[in-house]
Amino acid sequence: MIVHYHINDIPSSLLENEYTAVALDTEAMGLHIMRDRMCLVQLCFGTDEVHLVHFRSKNDYIEAVNLTTLLSNEKLLKIFHFARFDVAKLQQSFNISMKNIYCTKIASKLSRTFTDYHGLKSLCAELLGVKLSKTQQTSDWGEAVLTEEQKEYAAYDVLYLHKLVEKLNKILIRDGKMEVAQKCFDVIPTIAALDIVGFNEQIFCF
Repeated sequence: MIVHYHINDIPSSLLENEYTAVALDTEAMGLHIMRDRMCLVQLCFGTDEVHLVHFRSKNDYIEAVNLTTLLSNEKLLKIFHFARFDVAKLQQSFNISMKNIYCTKIASKLSRTFTDYHGLKSLCAELLGVKLSKTQQTSDWGEAVLTEEQKEYAAYDVLYLHKLVEKLNKILIRDGKMEVAQKCFDVIPTIAALDIVGFNEQIFCF
């Protein structure tokens, strides 16, 4: 794995390549959409190269011109694990609207109904035979200088997402669930927008 570290934005050269899908993840100060600052965005285009974009302040988000252009590209498939949070965080931080989403967690819940384990660590172990370490999951991502351990942890969160999509799609197609999966993916940006304004899923309840 090759890790490229960037401050505030990706290089413009990444916009010139004709990628069809990008794996994405975010690291934040916590899981509260409005309260907790986004500190890192990870990207992988299905190769052994991962790009990390480090933000040291909310004021730096405005500099992410190339990144927001990429995220706003409706033709580019954006792959997440637990897309609901990451999409909300990206839409809220960059004031953008995102489309063409794939969530490996939703795909796993629809296809792997024989288990309750749908976390990224479990998916990588069971579908790819890869063991991920989660020791840096609760570290302080707000530091001005990230450790090498943090960078490696963050990179692994996107490195295998393309391969997981291939495995999960085979099951979804086999069991006739691809159409309902796509409908779930399509509504993620709307649910994320509701999370941002504090409605969550309660708006659909009595």
